[in-house]
Amino acid sequence: MSHLETRNSKPDTRIIIIGAGPGGYIAALKASQLGASVAMVEKGHLGGTCLNWGCVPSKALLSSAEVLHHAKHAAQWGVKVTGAEIDWPAVQARKDKIITTLRGGIASLLKGRKVTHLIGTAKLDGPGKVIVDDGKGGVVSHTADHVIIGTGSQPIRIPGWPTDPALVSTSDESVHWTTLPKELIIVGGGVIGCEFACIMNAVGVKVTLVELMPQILATPGLDADLGKDLAKSFVKRGITIHVGVKVQSVTAEGGVVSATLDNGTVLKADRLLVSVGRKPNTAGLNLESVGIQVTNRGFIPVDDTMATTAKGVWAIGDVNGRCLLAHAASANGVTAVENALGCGHPFTAPIPSAVYTFPEIGAVGITEADAKAQNLPYSVGRFPIGHLGKAMAAGDTEGFVKVIRHRETDVILGVHALGHNATEIIAAAGVLLHTKATVHDMAEAVFAHPTISEAVKEAAEDALGMSLHLPPRKIISA
Repeated sequence: MSHLETRNSKPDTRIIIIGAGPGGYIAALKASQLGASVAMVEKGHLGGTCLNWGCVPSKALLSSAEVLHHAKHAAQWGVKVTGAEIDWPAVQARKDKIITTLRGGIASLLKGRKVTHLIGTAKLDGPGKVIVDDGKGGVVSHTADHVIIGTGSQPIRIPGWPTDPALVSTSDESVHWTTLPKELIIVGGGVIGCEFACIMNAVGVKVTLVELMPQILATPGLDADLGKDLAKSFVKRGITIHVGVKVQSVTAEGGVVSATLDNGTVLKADRLLVSVGRKPNTAGLNLESVGIQVTNRGFIPVDDTMATTAKGVWAIGDVNGRCLLAHAASANGVTAVENALGCGHPFTAPIPSAVYTFPEIGAVGITEADAKAQNLPYSVGRFPIGHLGKAMAAGDTEGFVKVIRHRETDVILGVHALGHNATEIIAAAGVLLHTKATVHDMAEAVFAHPTISEAVKEAAEDALGMSLHLPPRKIISA
């Protein structure tokens, strides 16, 4: 039987899921679909960080910022726009409506699947036992055959830095700012830092981005060329970038935040955003009651089925540390449920990364640096998006697609894209990697014209030395 087929579990199989984020609620829906009796515990809003403080609100803000960005540059399309400006309260109201609508959608899905929604804080109490505290004096012990932990993560805060969120905040607070700063310092040039830099710059905020690594987006899974080219785009738009420097201290006085860098530079702004990573929400789960030891960074170790070291206990999403992305959490949730109910298999699918700056970034598979580190025989194909007719017509010519190929087996190793709609076109590359397709398969596929996705085919052809829309590398014998 395929793992995708619906089957019934034993009628008395009970599953308790801790956390209602993109991992937890998907796991609950899947478990119910497979016939298990499911209860899900959540102390806050349905949807977790992704829906309430992360993916969805930040993308709503980015969408508004990008519209304004295009309006200000509409003349290049032959369109005259005057007086374009941001209405921040309206932007926030739109974002809030989207969040509320999606929360309601999740609630309806859970109700339709007859998932019991328990409101409160949960902790383990030995094998097969979960205690739920509703915060109002009610403490109830529940039993289950399987417990799935999907408690997510939270932004890292720097000890010793000012704690007033009106001056120094994390992404949790920043997506819900009711006013805009005039000047903003962003500490951390990873995905979150770059997305906020994009938003704030587009709405008229003076942005300074500080990154400890030698370049922005020095993130595992993202090819180095992506960060280098995005930095060039940012600088053109007026974003100041400091790389290879550390923020030694942050102080706040009289409504002004000062950040002192280790090279002696002192930056000042009326607000500072800390985006230096996230840590798992494992404190208070009483993991020791089932013998689970977390890693030195607080993550719960799991195998490829999402099973922990404790029988009947599974961990999914950010809390297991394998990949801190919402879609990874959802995939983990399905994997954990299917394996708990005896119809699963190890999780091996490649997980794409998406960065919603403009231009966007999409990536899946290994980077060129990974290929070098693993001593793989590889070749690289690269195609500039600006060469495409669709890119010229759309007025979005920045970026490229890069394909990394195993030179001996021809298997696709990685695909990395910077440009218009890159977060959408990377899905096709992910499917090809998952099916272990070759670069020849990719190059021989027919892509619609004119589209941005044609750059994937062109980069594949270039990796084979066969591109027709780039200067010839060599003569190919028929």
